[in-house]
Amino acid sequence: MRITKRRLIAPLSAAAMGAALLVAVIPSAHAADTLLSQGRPALASSQENGESPAAAAFDGRTETRWGSQWSDPQWVRVDLGGTATISRVVLQWEAAYARAFQIQTSPDGSAWTSIYSTTGGSGGTQTLNLSGTGRYVRMYGTQRGTGYGYSLYEFKVYGSLSSTPPPEGDGYVYANPPVTGVVPSTATPPATNPPTTHHEFQANCSVSRSNLPDDPIVFPGMPGASHSHTFMGNTTTNAYTTLASLQAGGTSCITPGDKSAYWMPTMFNGDSAVQPVGRQVIYYKSGVLDYRSVRPFPAGLRYIAGSPMATMDEFRNSPGAVEGWECGDSTRNYDFPANCVSGSQLNVRYQAPSCWDGIHLDTPDHKSHMAYPVVGVCPADHPVAVPMIEFKMAFPVSGNMSNVHLASGRGYSFHYDFFNAWDAPTLNALVTHCIDGGLQCDPRGFDQYKPDRGAALNENYELP
Repeated sequence: MRITKRRLIAPLSAAAMGAALLVAVIPSAHAADTLLSQGRPALASSQENGESPAAAAFDGRTETRWGSQWSDPQWVRVDLGGTATISRVVLQWEAAYARAFQIQTSPDGSAWTSIYSTTGGSGGTQTLNLSGTGRYVRMYGTQRGTGYGYSLYEFKVYGSLSSTPPPEGDGYVYANPPVTGVVPSTATPPATNPPTTHHEFQANCSVSRSNLPDDPIVFPGMPGASHSHTFMGNTTTNAYTTLASLQAGGTSCITPGDKSAYWMPTMFNGDSAVQPVGRQVIYYKSGVLDYRSVRPFPAGLRYIAGSPMATMDEFRNSPGAVEGWECGDSTRNYDFPANCVSGSQLNVRYQAPSCWDGIHLDTPDHKSHMAYPVVGVCPADHPVAVPMIEFKMAFPVSGNMSNVHLASGRGYSFHYDFFNAWDAPTLNALVTHCIDGGLQCDPRGFDQYKPDRGAALNENYELP
C-alpha cells in the first residue's frame, strides 16, 4: 500500500547478470497456477512525483499504476507472504515500458536470483511463463523504453505457495480472548428529555513524530518502507512498534491513558512538509443507532481507514461520513481546492468503520476485521459495536493550493491508521460515561450542556 521514495537498488554482479541471461523460459504456463500477488504488500525503488505507488501494480485495477522516477535502474517488488513456486508473470505496461529488464525472486528480499531476462522488451501486455521459487518477486528494469520512467498498470505473479508463515506472521493477529456470541443490536434507545443527539468524547492529540517513512501496520519491522507519515499520540511509534512498546511509551495526547498510535500521510506544500499545529481532534463516537451497545476497543486492535488507492468517487462515497476538505467558505471538496483564503486552514474529516468481527486484531489487508454499520446496525459477520473514530485535522496552509499534495498522492488518497493502546480502565470509563451514556464529552468526559452528569476523569484527565 505504501512505498518509500529512497533508492534501495543494489547493483547486480557481472556473474549474476550473466547467469540471468541463461535462464530458460518454460514453454507453457501451469494449468492450475493461482494469482498470488494481488493485494500483497509492495515496495519500489521510487515513485513518480510522489504519486503512482507500488501497491497500484498489485491492486487488480487497470485504472491505477505504479510509476517510477525517470532514471535507470528501477524496481518494483511484491511480498507473496510465503515461499512460492512461480509459474507465470503477467506485466501490463503503460506507455512507459521497460526495454531491458529482469524478473527476479528472493527468499528474504535481499539476495536476488533472475528467472527471466530480456533486452528487447516492447511493452504492452507481456505473459512470461517461468520457473522459479521465492517469497519476493520483483521487476528489475535496467533500460527504459522511453524518456519517461517505468510504468505498470498490473504486475501479476502466478504459481503456488509451498510454505506459508504461521497466521500471526502473515497479517492475522488474534484477539485473546475473542468476543463471541454477540448479536448486533437493533434496539432503539428510549427517548430522553432533552433529546440525546450526541454520543461521543474527544481525544486531543498533537503531532508526536513527523515526516517519518514508517508504517508498523503495513510494513512492520521495515523502517523506511512506506511513504511519509505524520504521527500523533504515542511518542515511540516506528516500524518496530508493538502493543507492548506502545504501552511502555509516552503520549502527546492530553489524556495520559491514551497511548494509542494515530498516523496519516504527511502533507506537503511543494517540498515542504505541512504539520498540524497544536492538539488535533479525534472523535470517539457511536457509529450505530443503539449507542448503548458500543463497547471499548480490545487492546492491540489496529486498522486502516480509507485507502491511498481510492479514486475521487470512492473517497466521496465512503460508507462512513466524509466531509472532505474545506477552508474558509469552501466546503465538501473531495480533492484539494484550487485556492484557500489567505490565513485560513485546510481541514479534513473522515470516519472509520465501527463494527468488529470479535476475532482478529488485524488481518492481511488491515481492513477485513472491521466493517461499517448498515443503516445504523452492525452486520452479522462483524457484530461487535466499537467506538467510531473520526479524524478532524487542520493543516496551516492557504493561498494557491496547486503545489499541495499528500505523501500518498491527491487529496482523495487521504487515509489514516489506528493502533489501540489505551489504558483499558480509562477507555472503559469514557465509553461507558459518554458514548453509552448519550453525552457530548470533552477529553475529560464532561458534557458542558449536561454538567449535572459530572465527568469520567479528573482535572488531570486521569481516573479519579
